[in-house]
Amino acid sequence: MQTVDIHAHLLSSTVRFDRLYDRIAIRMFGTTMGFDVQELFNNPYEAYINALIGGIRNSRYLEKSVLFGVDACVDDKGGVLHKDLTVCATNDEVLRLYEAHPDIIIPFFSINPMRPDALDLIDCYSELGFQGAKFLQNYWNVNTKEQRYRDYFEKLKAKNLPLIVHIGSESSVHSYRACECISMLHHPLEVGVTVIAAHMALSYAPFKIWQALSRHPKYFNTEYFTLLEMLAEHDNLYADLSALLTPVRAKVLRHLSEQEHIHHKLLFGTDYPVPFSTVFNSYDMAYKRRFELANIANPFDRYVETMCEYFPKESAIFSNYTKVLAQQT
Repeated sequence: MQTVDIHAHLLSSTVRFDRLYDRIAIRMFGTTMGFDVQELFNNPYEAYINALIGGIRNSRYLEKSVLFGVDACVDDKGGVLHKDLTVCATNDEVLRLYEAHPDIIIPFFSINPMRPDALDLIDCYSELGFQGAKFLQNYWNVNTKEQRYRDYFEKLKAKNLPLIVHIGSESSVHSYRACECISMLHHPLEVGVTVIAAHMALSYAPFKIWQALSRHPKYFNTEYFTLLEMLAEHDNLYADLSALLTPVRAKVLRHLSEQEHIHHKLLFGTDYPVPFSTVFNSYDMAYKRRFELANIANPFDRYVETMCEYFPKESAIFSNYTKVLAQQT
C-alpha cells in the first residue's frame, strides 16, 4: 500500500529554532522525526529539507506529499503585520523544492486573501503547477464568512483547486480563537470549493487536562461531532487526519475508526514536522505495540503504521487523495 500525505509544512528558509517551544520539541523529538539534531541548530533549513525529502523517498508507504508554506499576516493594503520566522515559508520556496523534486512533492500555495493581488497570485501559482491552497486564517485573523472573500473562493472553484482550512486549536503560532471555529468552512463550501478541514476540528481546554486526554466521547469538543455530520451532508467537504497522533487529538481515533459512513471523506495526513509520540499518547493501544511502533525509524512510516491500528491498509483513507487532487498521482 502506498499513499499521499495531504498535509505537510515547509518551514521558512530563514528559520531559526530559537523559540523555547522549538528547542524543547527538537531535544525531545528531533531524532525520532528523522533530524540530525545538532545540524538542525547549526544549519536549520538544510537539515530540515534533508530530513523531509529523505523521509519521503525512504518511506515504504509514502508516494508523495502535499507541501505548503504559510503566508504572512497582512493588512488590506498588503502591508506585512507579522511573519513568523519558523512557519512562514513562501510560495516561491515551495516552488523551488517542487522543481527540485517534482516526483514526490505536490505544491499547494498559501495566499492570504487580504492581499490586494490575491486573485492574480492564484492565477500565477496555479499556472506554475500548484494544485491547491492552504489557509491559516486563524493566524491571519481572517474571518472567512465575510463576503469580501467570495471572489477568492470563486477563483478556487473555477480552477478546481482544493482548499485546506485549519480548524480547531492552534499551538504553533498566535491564533485568533474566533477564526478557529468550524463556521470558517461555510463560505467556501457554499461557493462549491472542495474543502479539506484539517485536524478533524479538534480543540482542547488547556486547563482541563484530564478531559482533554479522555477517550470518552462526552469529553470531545462539539465541533468534532459537527464536522462528522457535515462530512455526511456536503459532497465537497473532506477532512484530514493530520496531527491526530498528538496526545490531545489521538483520543478520538477509536471513535473515528467506527464512523465508517464517512471514511470515504477522510484523508491521510501527518502535519509534518509536528512531533508525535507512539508511546505516550491518549489512544487505546497496548504498550508492547506502542514500543514496537516507536522502533520504526521513518517518521512517515511510523505515522502510517500507527494509523493502521485503527484503519486497515485497504481503508479508503489512504486512497481518497485521488478524489481531491486534480492531477492524479
